[in-house]
Amino acid sequence: MPRPARRTARRATGLRAALSALLVLGTLTAAGSALSPAAAAPAPAGGTPAPAPGLVKAMERDLGLDERRAERRLRQEARAVKIAPRAERAAGASFGGSWFDPGSGALVVGVTSADKAAAVKSAGASARVVEHSAAELDAAKARLDSRAERAGTPDGVVSWYVDPRANGLVVELVEGAERGAGLRAFLADAPETVPVTVRETAEEAPAPVAAGTVGGDPYYTGNSRCSIGFSVEGGFVTAGHCGSTGQTVRGWDGSEMGRFEGSSYPGNDYAFVRIGHGWWTEPVVLGWGRTPDALVRGSAEAPVGASVCRSGSTTQWHCGQILAKNQTVQYQGGAVLHQLTKTSVCAEPGDSGGSYISGDQAQGVTSGAWGNCTGGGESWYQPVNEILSVYGLRLRTA
Repeated sequence: MPRPARRTARRATGLRAALSALLVLGTLTAAGSALSPAAAAPAPAGGTPAPAPGLVKAMERDLGLDERRAERRLRQEARAVKIAPRAERAAGASFGGSWFDPGSGALVVGVTSADKAAAVKSAGASARVVEHSAAELDAAKARLDSRAERAGTPDGVVSWYVDPRANGLVVELVEGAERGAGLRAFLADAPETVPVTVRETAEEAPAPVAAGTVGGDPYYTGNSRCSIGFSVEGGFVTAGHCGSTGQTVRGWDGSEMGRFEGSSYPGNDYAFVRIGHGWWTEPVVLGWGRTPDALVRGSAEAPVGASVCRSGSTTQWHCGQILAKNQTVQYQGGAVLHQLTKTSVCAEPGDSGGSYISGDQAQGVTSGAWGNCTGGGESWYQPVNEILSVYGLRLRTA
């Protein structure tokens, strides 16, 4: 759709120049791909695309890495993403979960049988012998999920999840939460054979990060502002708490954009917005001038321990690490969410629905957070592949 002058000026060297440049360049950067010829990094020898300079700078700022270490880390994580599926297949029923180890730069796979270690190593990963399989750990977590649905969640409990590195369950509490009879009853449903670690992790309970209309690069539902996640054929995906099925969506300029074709919240936190009225979709995640706009080239799932960056209409671009997957989280007000991924990336109201991207691979859409981007905090996203599967969508890719 037509854009007013202020928008057009902001994008002049971004999206439009980029799309023309891509036709000329023929190759794209692998992580956080630049959208202008000047920003595109040359591919090094061996055919492996170099990380975008802006993404490297963001990792220097948010993860404390120097340029050399950030570039190496991105290449190691890209390799881990590629080998993860075949390493899991190699482990078979012995699979005990996997994670990225920043110290070694390798994907580590837990196996309950030492006999499977050689096969995992042949697949390109490191192997660690563990006691419990991923299936056992997931079943143990499911028992806590059932307990929460049946009897509620004790006050002060923020979340619970499977930690593959510890080969057990972790239950997280708000700082200072009481560890009384309610918590003991909740934990009683976990199998005695599976270790459970209880720890204080958040300064406050997380909450959905939606907000009133305050400007930026948003979309609007009623008086609320959220952020676009990823473009798909026919529209975009975002957070479910941002709107209900059938609700009208307005674009950043206030014009009609489309409507929620499907939405799920609580339990899940995802939605599909079908667009029209002259709007179009592009496989782009905004870098907000902190890094070049990133092109989306797929949705391969990054492992626990990998770096991830988030783009949202309030706090723009921030990076951190993936801390846990398949986490059940209780938000302020009592809403319980399942299958969320926890990160060390900060987020604030209005960032809801925005993009999480690892390298050039879409990861998920912002759900909730605690803290802020001044003092720090943590955030959660709903994995994008689940959303694509539920609604039968195809991700727009470069």
